[in-house]
Amino acid sequence: MFTVRRQQPFTEEHESLIIGLFDRPVKFEEKLLELDHSFSGQLTELVKSGDISARKEQIAKIHTFGQIPSKRLYMIGLGKEKESSFEDIREAFGVVFKRIKKDKLEETAIYLDSFTTEKVEALDVAHALSEAFALATYQFEDYKQKPNEPEKCIERIVVYTEEADSEEINAALTVGYAYGKGTNSARTLVNTPGNLLTATDLAEYAKELAEKYSFEVEVLEKDDMIKLGMGAMLAVNQGSAEPPKMIVLKYQAKDEWTDVIGLVGKGITFDTGGYSIKTKAGIVGMKTDMGGAAAVLGAMEVIGELRPEQNVVAVIPSTDNMISGNALKPDDVIMSMSGKTIEVLNTDAEGRLVLADAVTYAKHHGANYLVDVATLTGGVITALGTETTGAMTNNDEWYQQVFEASIEAGEPIWRLPIFEKDKQRVRNSKMADLNNSPGSEGHAIMGGAFIGEFADTTPWVHLDIAGTATTKKGGNLGPSGATGVMVRTLALLVERFQ
Repeated sequence: MFTVRRQQPFTEEHESLIIGLFDRPVKFEEKLLELDHSFSGQLTELVKSGDISARKEQIAKIHTFGQIPSKRLYMIGLGKEKESSFEDIREAFGVVFKRIKKDKLEETAIYLDSFTTEKVEALDVAHALSEAFALATYQFEDYKQKPNEPEKCIERIVVYTEEADSEEINAALTVGYAYGKGTNSARTLVNTPGNLLTATDLAEYAKELAEKYSFEVEVLEKDDMIKLGMGAMLAVNQGSAEPPKMIVLKYQAKDEWTDVIGLVGKGITFDTGGYSIKTKAGIVGMKTDMGGAAAVLGAMEVIGELRPEQNVVAVIPSTDNMISGNALKPDDVIMSMSGKTIEVLNTDAEGRLVLADAVTYAKHHGANYLVDVATLTGGVITALGTETTGAMTNNDEWYQQVFEASIEAGEPIWRLPIFEKDKQRVRNSKMADLNNSPGSEGHAIMGGAFIGEFADTTPWVHLDIAGTATTKKGGNLGPSGATGVMVRTLALLVERFQ
């Protein structure tokens, strides 16, 4: 896919050549001066006329007519050099890769040095390049009839640099591409219809990951859950014809099973709401209620590719939430694996129930630090919108590590509080230790506070991705539909763990 060459790119033939253009007083100078000379100064004239712009994300496509060996130039505006960030560079690559895909080109070259700044060095640019390539060119293979002729796509990218070490650039390209591909895998899982992705299918997918990356794998069946007392998980599954699965993947990078990070992902493959049934509008799209599970599996793919020196256990509780004569009912009281009893006031608050047993089981497997990821509440969308993931925690230091990973990944999170009175609300039941739905006030906080009862004193962060797991409009780094949010944050968290 990627080839690195330590030279200028202006003497070799390619279908296209991508150049980054910063907004400087003199547009073509230093390294790009030779390129302008090849066109007898006409590129400068195109800048003066406005046909080439250095404004952010502006693309100029120029046919070279033999002035250089490459057939087309794509010049992408990067804005002010001093203001340009890693995220800006990644977005710019996303813009130009989407354009090249639209133009149905199979090969391109990139002059890496034209994208570097004092703040964004060559290795960062290489990471941004490969990550953006994977993300921006992603397309879900839907179920429409396809033409016999295969669609052309980018198959080869030649990266030119005169300054950076080619082996280090290759390594950065590998890392960025792994992050992008892991995110795309999560996107595909979330986009897949519920009838084609049951809990059994999700378990089979996890087994395939385990085989590919030599993870230890365990899949608990219904009988296993009964023996372990996973009453919360089993209660949600009561109304379903599909058997539940508790999926566990373990990656051990150290001699001893210590300092284990536990990643827990909600895997509700379709959510009707149960007897607290959703509206006819609200029920559409509930195939995406396993977005947390997809994020964890995507992160495990990245971990498998890059092999960080950190122990990780991933736990995914998976079932659908259906209605039948045997389904869970409001007013039922159930027993969780932890021994805590739960009064069910809302069967549509099922995610926190399966996560309760999953968090307990992650601790059973030795997790010393916990992150759970879930499309948990509509309340987080009301609070934070669709660009920011809600977060809650019981440990400031652990939260800071998650927060820093999210910023580096470009997947922002915002912390919501859990005060003692919030905890008392989820403990307020005449029938049981906890209730699963204290009311609509502070809805997102109540969901997090409930899960926190099972994390107990283990450092824990809850990530509510109900607003960020999908998008209605495409962007520079992907189409509408599933976003694969939190794959990169979780992978970075594991990689940067201290």
